[in-house]
Amino acid sequence: MRLFRSLTLLMSLFSPFASTAFADDLYQVEMILVRQNAVPAIVSRAAPEDWDAGAQRINPDSFRTPSLNPEVEKLTASNEYTVLLHKAWQQNLGEEASKVAISEGKEQFGQFPIEGTLSLKLGRFTDVDADFWVNQIDANGLVTASERLKQDSHTKNGQLNFLDNGHLGLLIKITSLTAPAPREAPEVVPD
Repeated sequence: MRLFRSLTLLMSLFSPFASTAFADDLYQVEMILVRQNAVPAIVSRAAPEDWDAGAQRINPDSFRTPSLNPEVEKLTASNEYTVLLHKAWQQNLGEEASKVAISEGKEQFGQFPIEGTLSLKLGRFTDVDADFWVNQIDANGLVTASERLKQDSHTKNGQLNFLDNGHLGLLIKITSLTAPAPREAPEVVPD
């Protein structure tokens, strides 16, 4: 019984800190949007004009040099995938979802050849909600058809994760920039 009282006391002492365990910290997010060539494309309705739905644009100063270039080279060398988009940036993540708008290509009437949103929420794993459109734009700048990736997942931080959505897929890696680096194992283990 004494042990339970001690545990209760310890838990009450540390409970104010438990809510800050996942405070906003700086992370690097890197994503690769691919088309799986062996899977027939599923053409959906055209992307909506409000595709970004109030998501914040990534500040140009936040973009970083991608680190997954070897993976992109392997995907590009393969006939199985077509790399559509590859971006890396840093942003703060926390317990509140953070939604960013990502686009690629020339903007025409508020639409891009590739556009979408990525919502990230930090927890034991990072909750990812990806909603991307690969658009066909006619000579007048109007979206005539789209392919869509709509996928959510719980991803493990620091590892490359694959969100499979049939003909489109998303590789994503979320890495803490503030967590201490893992310590190296000692060369000699003391007796």
